[in-house]
Amino acid sequence: MPRATVPRTTWETLTEAVRETGGYPTRAQAEHLTRTVLTALGTHLTGDERVALAQSLPPEAGHLIAAQIPLPHPLTAREFVDALSTRLPDSTPATARWDVSSVLTTLSDTIGPALTDQVLSQLPRGYALLFGRAELTVMA
Repeated sequence: MPRATVPRTTWETLTEAVRETGGYPTRAQAEHLTRTVLTALGTHLTGDERVALAQSLPPEAGHLIAAQIPLPHPLTAREFVDALSTRLPDSTPATARWDVSSVLTTLSDTIGPALTDQVLSQLPRGYALLFGRAELTVMA
């Protein structure tokens, strides 16, 4: 069972970090993107990792993760970005990838490498790049 953690940041700090990472002109735009991406991410996580992630984030962000019903099968990274591009105003596949990566890279920086590894363990290959990490493969 995961132990309760104290959020490392506030909602304002988190969304300001997304604004800076993505180069967005306003925090309102960064807040909208953060809400949209975290809501979608919440549909991909289950179990202890989901609980630990929600607890490590500010309550506003943790609720976005915890309130979602997990999908039976997570989308591939490309499908995830494509699905989000339909929910983001004036989005193209390239801008949607930038937006998703801006939020998830900031999320990774916020929660730290150990929890990021746990989250990535639940997602299909390809998500590491969205979290600002190299996609490592094991050579046989």
